[in-house]
Amino acid sequence: MIVDMPDTNTQAISKRLVQLRESSGVVTVGRVLTLVVCTLDSSEAEDAIDAANEASREHPCRVIVLARGDRFAETKLDAQIRVGGDAGAAEVIVLRLQGELVNHESSMVTPFLLADTPVVAWWPRGAPQFPSKDSVGRLAKRRITDATFASDPQATIKKRLDSYAVGDTDLAWSRITFWRALLAAALDEPPFEAVESVTVSGLAEEPALDILAGWLAARLDCPVHRRTGDLEVILHRQTVSVGISRPQTGRTATLTRTGEPDQRFALARRETTDCLSEELRRQDADETYAEALAGISKVLYE
Repeated sequence: MIVDMPDTNTQAISKRLVQLRESSGVVTVGRVLTLVVCTLDSSEAEDAIDAANEASREHPCRVIVLARGDRFAETKLDAQIRVGGDAGAAEVIVLRLQGELVNHESSMVTPFLLADTPVVAWWPRGAPQFPSKDSVGRLAKRRITDATFASDPQATIKKRLDSYAVGDTDLAWSRITFWRALLAAALDEPPFEAVESVTVSGLAEEPALDILAGWLAARLDCPVHRRTGDLEVILHRQTVSVGISRPQTGRTATLTRTGEPDQRFALARRETTDCLSEELRRQDADETYAEALAGISKVLYE
């Protein structure tokens, strides 16, 4: 069910929510968190809603979408409420802000926060420079950004350490979860020699590779070279090199090891929905993410 409420206010939206619960039996008891999605415009909001709806099937939540419009237009609030099949396992409130309301996002969000549940803020694009100091970010226990869609992804992920606060994370980090697991497993195979150097190669505008390089630099304490080229990661040991490679747009990766046959396995690029679901599973500080951000400063760019 989708209910449009043009030129409205927060009080009227709250009353309509109560009416919908009473008429359709929608409840909020099972909601485990409130997800606040800060978008740049209405077109971007739809993609974010789709991702949040899918993630809500694993994490039932209330989704509040802030679609920021023209701050110089006439001040107006247009809202939309989505419940039932149109909202996955979530309850979606879309707030389209115009004029002066764009400068008061936190005030628009506060009336709809669920009591006694954590708040997670997500910026699909256009994240503030300091998420923890943003008006919405201050309401949240977890703050999710995505350097992948920044105008300069590599520079953006490098700056994340300067703005880092407990509770911050970036979906570029979630996109390499499987890569990290495979690389860690590869080091569990003999010979158990120290890694002397690492090569991380791929697109220059792929921040997931920069933070992967930072993670390897922080954990292995050896030279890590970040290059532009084919997508691959190579761990160089004294007698054996281990590498994982994949076509840029492919779904199958190849594991190579000196003196052994190649192995192939599924390793598709992770979708935003999967990355968002992963980040919503935890509400504590991601110390490993912070270490990986710090490790980027040790990476040798070529």
